[in-house]
Amino acid sequence: MSDPTRPQQPRIISVANQKGGVGKTTTAINLGAALADEGHNVLLVDLDPQGNASTGLGVLPEDREFTTYDLLLEDVELTKVIRKTSIDGLLLAPSTTDLSSADIEMMSIEKRSYLLYDALHQPSIDVYELDYILIDCPPSLSLLTINAMVASDSVLIPLQSEFFALEGLSQLMLTVRQVRQSANPDLRIEGVLLTMYDGRNNLSQQVEQDARDTLGALVYKTVVPRNVRISEAPSYSVPVIRYDPASKGAVAYRKLAQEMVGKEMETTP
Repeated sequence: MSDPTRPQQPRIISVANQKGGVGKTTTAINLGAALADEGHNVLLVDLDPQGNASTGLGVLPEDREFTTYDLLLEDVELTKVIRKTSIDGLLLAPSTTDLSSADIEMMSIEKRSYLLYDALHQPSIDVYELDYILIDCPPSLSLLTINAMVASDSVLIPLQSEFFALEGLSQLMLTVRQVRQSANPDLRIEGVLLTMYDGRNNLSQQVEQDARDTLGALVYKTVVPRNVRISEAPSYSVPVIRYDPASKGAVAYRKLAQEMVGKEMETTP
């Protein structure tokens, strides 16, 4: 039950797709940065053992004293895990490879699917006055991903513009349905984002048409193009909207942030 004495809680969005290489971490980083640029306070929770979101925001492994592993399994307070980034308004809960053993270690815990939910609903989080929490999920439908979905209001699905892209969605949608039925009845699909899109390519156009025909309004109007600047930005440990603000990739992620916030305002009574 929600506490009426606490301020309004942030919207929690999992960025998930069990298929790797679809732009999931790139989307989490750049959407978070774009939302921060729009004046929102954002926390990015790195729940991927590879820690790419943490590295992509310039937090080196040796600087990650406490991580999401500690948050889930060592009862470390969220305030000790959260780190500032070079982007004003964007905070990070980093991860390391320690998280790769978390699935096995969580199996012996009775309420194992609710560990992240409990961590993100600590009263101490109120001091950050967060508007959004984005969770970068691992590229698998693991217990970590289940934790993310149980903790979330919605799931944002990056979808690479390639052959068989839609076929991989069925298992993810089934997992969302199972979480709704068992642990989080209010979980919804935030939207499907087409990534690595090449408008000159017939295949990209066909994937987009198929996605819009199949999923309708769930597919964002914004599409993220295949863009070399997006690929280069992580090696400089900054989001593309900082690396090259005028690039097509940066423009797309700013449009995505605006579209997402606009949809939310339309559905809020």
